[in-house]
Amino acid sequence: MAELKGSCIVAQSGGPTTVINSSLCGVAQEAKKHKCFDGIYASLNGILGVLREEIFDLRKEKPSTIEALRRTPAAAAGSCRYKLRSLEDNREDYERILDVFKAHNIRYFFYAGGNDSMDTADKLSQLAREAGYEMRAMGVPKTIDNDLACTDHCPGFGSVAKFIATMSMEAGRDTEALYTTDTCTVLETMGRNAGWIAAAGGCAQRTPVDAPHLVYVPEVAFDMKQFVKDVKKVLHKLGRCFITASEGIQDKDGNYIAEIGGGFAKDSFGHRQLGGVAETLREIIENKVGVKCRSNKLGTCQRNAMHFASKTDSDEAYRVGAQAVREAAKGTTGKMVTLVRKSNKPYRCTTGLADLSAVANGERKVPRSWMNKDGNHITRKMRDYITPLMRGEVPIRVDKDGLPVFMRFEKKFLPKKCQAW
Repeated sequence: MAELKGSCIVAQSGGPTTVINSSLCGVAQEAKKHKCFDGIYASLNGILGVLREEIFDLRKEKPSTIEALRRTPAAAAGSCRYKLRSLEDNREDYERILDVFKAHNIRYFFYAGGNDSMDTADKLSQLAREAGYEMRAMGVPKTIDNDLACTDHCPGFGSVAKFIATMSMEAGRDTEALYTTDTCTVLETMGRNAGWIAAAGGCAQRTPVDAPHLVYVPEVAFDMKQFVKDVKKVLHKLGRCFITASEGIQDKDGNYIAEIGGGFAKDSFGHRQLGGVAETLREIIENKVGVKCRSNKLGTCQRNAMHFASKTDSDEAYRVGAQAVREAAKGTTGKMVTLVRKSNKPYRCTTGLADLSAVANGERKVPRSWMNKDGNHITRKMRDYITPLMRGEVPIRVDKDGLPVFMRFEKKFLPKKCQAW
């Protein structure tokens, strides 16, 4: 295949993760090794930056700034939750993106994100083919939810798993110390439809007395009466109970246990906004069990905990970013880089490729067999799956006050060539 000369652009989308910037670093550093890239750009705030023609030059950033991406949390280029609708319903936006790409001779598009981001990259790739504009679009997987299809796991999950397991251990010791007054604790995790994050908390239990004593995920229907029995059973045995629960747990009819405002508030992607399951479970325990219960909600802290990121996760995030560039440079398009696990002991993982459309239309949930018979804790198979992803620590640079030092782009923007969007 003839070499395609032109510029490349990378964008970040959706909820940030601890290691999404490692993928950005992988794209930027690998792109510099290939002569087919005339320019190496980043879009400010995901696909919105392309629509607004807010594009900055990564080659004008210091090499030390690019390298420091690997120890900086969140999305350094800015993210967004702007969902492009179908080509039939929203062709103008896609055509606008192509116009911006043509104006700056952008021939390579790397999009780091989840299902919706892969869908955007896929549809843009389709339109480019229709328009006869030669362009290569590649997806870079990212999500703490670990719910992308076609990949063994997702960059971002290993670090949040490590954080949640550690929080369960630490807060569990607090409950153990004060169980005579604060008898129960509920730790709420993110996870709307997939319970991988809550399940990771289960890895903290190494002996029967360790927290968490109960783990609840959306894939197992929540039954309040059974929940009360579960809590009472643990209390009878230990005198205390620590619970890790996903925000998305739901009953047998698919009704979420906790819904913001008691209704169906939605984010910009049309997904129901959830939150408050810890408070709901706390009320059930205090009213039905009759003991004092505390509730902990970590919120966005769990997806940005750079101080305790997994080195395995960070290294794999870098790898998928760099591999996306290598694949595009040799002619691959319309694919997302995947992670392919070869073994657990020792842990070995390589990369693969999946069609963007397959990822966009899929969702990977926790297998029922990876939860115990009662549906209230993880099995050995789940533990063996998660544990390797949490290993190692990312070295953090700290200042004289002992606080971490994070990078920030200077953002040298390209002159605009298109009409305002």
